[in-house]
Amino acid sequence: LEIIVTILNENDNSPQFEQSTLTRAVREDTEVNATIVAREDLSATDADLDIIYYELTATVQGTDGYFSIKGVNNPEIYLRKALDYDKFNWTTLLLYARDRPVTSPDPANTATATITIIIEQTDTRAPWFLPCAFHIDTSVCISSPYSGTVNVSEKAMGPLILRPGPIYAIDPDYTINEKIMYSLVGGNRDEVFSVDADTGNITMNKIVTSPDSFLLQVMATQVNNARKYSTAIVEIKVINKSLYPPHFEKGLYKGTVFVGLALRSFVFQAGDPSTPLMIRAMDEDFPDV
Repeated sequence: LEIIVTILNENDNSPQFEQSTLTRAVREDTEVNATIVAREDLSATDADLDIIYYELTATVQGTDGYFSIKGVNNPEIYLRKALDYDKFNWTTLLLYARDRPVTSPDPANTATATITIIIEQTDTRAPWFLPCAFHIDTSVCISSPYSGTVNVSEKAMGPLILRPGPIYAIDPDYTINEKIMYSLVGGNRDEVFSVDADTGNITMNKIVTSPDSFLLQVMATQVNNARKYSTAIVEIKVINKSLYPPHFEKGLYKGTVFVGLALRSFVFQAGDPSTPLMIRAMDEDFPDV
């Protein structure tokens, strides 16, 4: 008697990953749809020879939706959205491998792999002049114009004092922190001013003989990449030097008001009710004013 025995495969084995933990470094400027972890590094095996179904989730708040798998049966991880180092610089992904579809009523065996993604900051931003204020988010920082004064027919010694502070720019890609170089690219009539390439300090080369103003355009450029630059406006006003303090014509003024006067009525000179009281100051620096 020939007896044929068929052994039915019981689903008694869980899927297994070759590596249950992986770490990948990803550049901030990685293109969308680029592969982050290859399929062969993530494929699970099953001793029961079942079809494996995959699911990927992010565990760090705010990082969901940036990474995904190619398909329910393809665990290759790719980038779905552009990265921003300032939003997050790492995340942890959990990849589940099941031997039954999620919708299956039958019990499933599951394996889990943990993938740590580390974001590497890249040189994506132009220099920022400080102080500055963020616009909408932390990707754009807007600086106010700088301003300062010099005297007519007088050459200032040393760096000019500017407001709201000295010229200073940084590389906002702070983990890279490339060196910044400064230059004057506009508004410097007759080469009156110079800027120190390393410090950004502005000094005078010669005097200015008439009251005027200069709108200097200062450029901050990354030394390693001339295409990464920003510009700022510096307004330099040329004014007459003040040698004398202002003073009043008299040390004491006397006026007269009347009961019942309406608001905004004149105060009159004491003893002369027809002449409004006027208080005058003089300054020898400005004899015509």
